[in-house]
Amino acid sequence: MKAKKLIPTVMTLLLLLSVALVGCSSKEEGSSKGESGSKTTVDIFQFKVEFKDQFEAVAKQYEESHEGVKINITTVGGGEDYGAALRSKFASGEEPTIYNIGGPQDVADWTDNLADLSDTAAAKVALEGTLEGVTQDNKVLGLPFNQEGYGLIYNTAVFEKAGINPEEITTYAALEEAVKTLDSKKDELGLDAVFALPGKEKWVTGLHLSNAFLSPEFEGNVLGTFDAKSVDFKYGDAFKKVLDLQNEYSVQPTVSLDYAMQVEELFSTGRVAMIQQGNWVYGSIAGIDEELANSGVSILPIPVEGYKEDSIPVGIPMYWAVNSQKDDAEVKAAKDFLDWLYTSEEGKTAVLEDFKFIPAYDGFDASKVSDPLGKAVYEYATEGRTIPWVFMGYPTGWGEQQLGVNIQKYISDEMSWDDLVKESQKAWEDSRK
Repeated sequence: MKAKKLIPTVMTLLLLLSVALVGCSSKEEGSSKGESGSKTTVDIFQFKVEFKDQFEAVAKQYEESHEGVKINITTVGGGEDYGAALRSKFASGEEPTIYNIGGPQDVADWTDNLADLSDTAAAKVALEGTLEGVTQDNKVLGLPFNQEGYGLIYNTAVFEKAGINPEEITTYAALEEAVKTLDSKKDELGLDAVFALPGKEKWVTGLHLSNAFLSPEFEGNVLGTFDAKSVDFKYGDAFKKVLDLQNEYSVQPTVSLDYAMQVEELFSTGRVAMIQQGNWVYGSIAGIDEELANSGVSILPIPVEGYKEDSIPVGIPMYWAVNSQKDDAEVKAAKDFLDWLYTSEEGKTAVLEDFKFIPAYDGFDASKVSDPLGKAVYEYATEGRTIPWVFMGYPTGWGEQQLGVNIQKYISDEMSWDDLVKESQKAWEDSRK
């Protein structure tokens, strides 16, 4: 018995060392699984390039007060196709924890990877109507980014110098008259052209511009749009007029103009008077000319003849989704981060002051929206001068890959408007069979 208890010292040391190594190995394995005492990694794959730097800074702030969480952010957007990039990301096996979806069509496409967010604090304070497009079987499958609006952003100093009163531009006829006045004075105003139409960006034309003219056809109902088996282009003539006006009086060739050229190279430097964009471009403009961004820009309506000529489209640009295929620790960490972002005082301050968002949640003082474009959108919304967003209910890829491509052909004189309508209608119907 005594002999069995007498273990040589070297053997004792080896035994202790092996136990220690097993313990270290267990902790290292736990760090990738989010177990107690280790970090849980939340990978975010998001589309909004305009607040990339601010978002990354806020994520670092969150990490500092939540030591058990590591947040990695990848941003794909602007001139890149986020939807295609997201599909590639999933196909590669590098699935993010948090990603973006657009509405009912994306809910249908990603249904197997959407966690139920009904139990989040953010879902409980989302503004009425903002969750409609991402709720299925009483489950909330996405949380709204913010509210955004878009229209024709204009340089107030150029309008004043040209003797144009923007408050009088509430019809298509008034817009056309203003455009012709600006064009006749473009040399003295220092303009290359009146507009910069980014025909290369199919989301600007095939999604945003089309929405203004298809929304009334579907009575502003995104779910009705999603269920629609066909599209009539009821306001197609009005659509054509606004597109033609931008294209005719734009820097050419429009099909080669992208977002950066439109916003940064042409509008922010005073080379054009107007661009079709939304309040999200504030940061881009401020990066070029802070004075222009803070005191020299506002938004005109996109006039839809026969419907609303004094309104701008306002809606939810995207939703945060959480990958249901991740483990419980990652899903919980993702929900906690989104709750913090939209319900904590630190998060709400960042949303308003750093992101320059128009909040889509209760508990914010929306009157503190600080940039002039955000304020203009907020005023349109409070006055009820809005057109709902329905493009999230378009068939998958239809807005950009069908209508957007056809618009590129049209503005390049490679397709007639009648053919554009017919081909786009057929593509919609084929997608819904």
